Amino acid sequence: MPTKHRPTMRIGYGFDSHEFRPGIPLKIGGMTLPHDKGLGGHSDGDVLLHAITDALLGAIAAPDIGALFPPSDPKWNGADSVIFLREALRRTRDAKYAVANVDASLILAAPKIGPHTAAIRARIADLLAIPADCVGLKAKTPEGLNLENAAIAHVVVLLEAGKPAPTKKRKKR
Repeated sequence: MPTKHRPTMRIGYGFDSHEFRPGIPLKIGGMTLPHDKGLGGHSDGDVLLHAITDALLGAIAAPDIGALFPPSDPKWNGADSVIFLREALRRTRDAKYAVANVDASLILAAPKIGPHTAAIRARIADLLAIPADCVGLKAKTPEGLNLENAAIAHVVVLLEAGKPAPTKKRKKR
């Protein structure tokens, strides 16, 4: 009978996209950014947190964000995406893995992410309980792709087996 192999590392990939819409705040990486449009979605439309959530869930072979928080359920209408990320982290810890690092690419025409990169990295690091230098974040424009009215996020996470880092008390934001 074969023995169960427990990988010491696991990689997860996440992707999300949302269309810009007027009249709603722009949430990216758990932060509200100044812009004349926000991202439409059943929840708050935070493409970056959604992609990180799916990357974590994928790394442990768990159901994806849509299965756990279905858009058809009115309970999640306008929900803060931090709720989804925290559930993915709980499942990751229950599977006895800890986040080693995250690398993300945002694709959007506006707003410029550069002025907000350090703050977004710090927020994600805080949410994941990892150092900010373990969070990579790049922003690209969708040149020639006809995606000027959308925001897209691609994320890769690396998990390490072993004792997960202790959950730290977070300040309410």
